[in-house]
Amino acid sequence: MSAHSLPVLLLQACWALLHPRAATAAALPLWTQGQPSSPSPLAYMLSLYRDPLPRADIIRSLQAQDVDVTGQNWTFTFDFSFLSQEEDLVWAELRLQLPRPVDVPTEGSLTIDIFHQAKLDPEQDPADCLERVWMETVTVMPSQVTFASGSTVVEVTKPLSKWLKDPRALEKRLSSQAGKCWHQPHAPPGPGASTNVLMLYSNPPQEQRQLGGATLLWEAESSWRAQEGQLSVERGGWGRRQRRHHLPDRSQLCRRVKFQVDFNLIGWGSWIIYPKQYNAYRCEGECPNPVGEEFHPTNHAYIQSLLKRYQPHRVPSTCCAPVKTKPLSMLYVDNGRVLLEHHKDMIVEECGCL
Repeated sequence: MSAHSLPVLLLQACWALLHPRAATAAALPLWTQGQPSSPSPLAYMLSLYRDPLPRADIIRSLQAQDVDVTGQNWTFTFDFSFLSQEEDLVWAELRLQLPRPVDVPTEGSLTIDIFHQAKLDPEQDPADCLERVWMETVTVMPSQVTFASGSTVVEVTKPLSKWLKDPRALEKRLSSQAGKCWHQPHAPPGPGASTNVLMLYSNPPQEQRQLGGATLLWEAESSWRAQEGQLSVERGGWGRRQRRHHLPDRSQLCRRVKFQVDFNLIGWGSWIIYPKQYNAYRCEGECPNPVGEEFHPTNHAYIQSLLKRYQPHRVPSTCCAPVKTKPLSMLYVDNGRVLLEHHKDMIVEECGCL
């Protein structure tokens, strides 16, 4: 490096420090030999875990299955098989560390194609038919591409929102393109491809958050350890012990039963005009261990039921209680006036284990 070029580089470094958002890919290459390497997906996810203010309840890191960069046309393939529950997408971004030097052009736009393809099986023959489905094409101006934490970042929230809002859309797309093949290229992705990830920040739907369902239950059922059957192997003889454990009869499990309320019996009949009586329902019965999704457990209740299975004499069972109620309209006299009011949480609609 020549001596006269050092002041220029120092000025550029100071400018970048004072104006971090000005360091766009229009001025910086996507990947250069001297550029600091981006953190691994796991390391980046750990940094988010330590963040006291996460952007969303669910943060996913999808590693690129395939990357193709040709001029201003870029193609990335990810496995979107996780799409099963409706979610609200808060933020989505591509974090790129491409396997060879690629400069973002200062003029014109970039075209980014995003495809779905299930994770490749290492033992699968490359000549086999693979399902690859086009999902979105994103047009990006160079000014929209930023550089942060050793990665080039492109926001793709809006085009991917609909896929999380309607998880069945991908299944329909796959069905419509059944029989169309894509053959895996013989050359494996470059050494930097593993650091090309799609970050998805999402929240469960508002209705689901209000119900407080056991998200841990869904995660446990879909975990790779459960799918591979390793839990039963690690537990040893737990299966035999489970069969000896008392399992309540289905008719004795937590359920809703009738519960007639007569306002005359509690001395309220003199001022309540209508209704004089109604069916409030109530909850009774046993909660199984572990508790299933049909009993609408909270995460706390689900964990308690698991511990009850392993330590039945130390942990109490979860309680059968109302998890969904509805209001009751009442017509009554108040200080000489007749009022019609809707009172919340008067009738039990569903019972669960809490």
